[in-house]
Amino acid sequence: MTQILFYATDKPYGEFSNFSRHSIEVGGLIWPTSEHYFQAQKFAGTPHTEEVRTQPTPMLAAQMGRRRDLPFRSDWNEVKDAVMMSGLRAKFAQHPELRALLMSTGNAQLVEHTTNDAYWADGGDGSGRNRLGELLMELRQELQGEG
Repeated sequence: MTQILFYATDKPYGEFSNFSRHSIEVGGLIWPTSEHYFQAQKFAGTPHTEEVRTQPTPMLAAQMGRRRDLPFRSDWNEVKDAVMMSGLRAKFAQHPELRALLMSTGNAQLVEHTTNDAYWADGGDGSGRNRLGELLMELRQELQGEG
């Protein structure tokens, strides 16, 4: 099976990264990136949500979302994959060029390739869960069904 590795936003398929500069509208708000949306949902119902949304870069939004001195929602581990998928659905629905890029990958395995993350990515050596890649492939399959 063909594999497509992605991570850096300035490299091929970097648009699949949550750091790619593609704003999304969810819940009546504009989020600068899907990373901003995702990280902010850790604090749903608190003022920290808006703090994350207004961070100037996705890296700063991510850093804020990784802070352990702020109160995460109690169900975060149960809902994080669904939250990620809702951000991805918005991103690929609202940016037709991204949808076309995703569809152009056919049946290739999509892998977020980095040592920085063993849950959303492959851990750099394939030992990670690659949940972002899996959700993108799930979304691609949904979109293929609509085609």
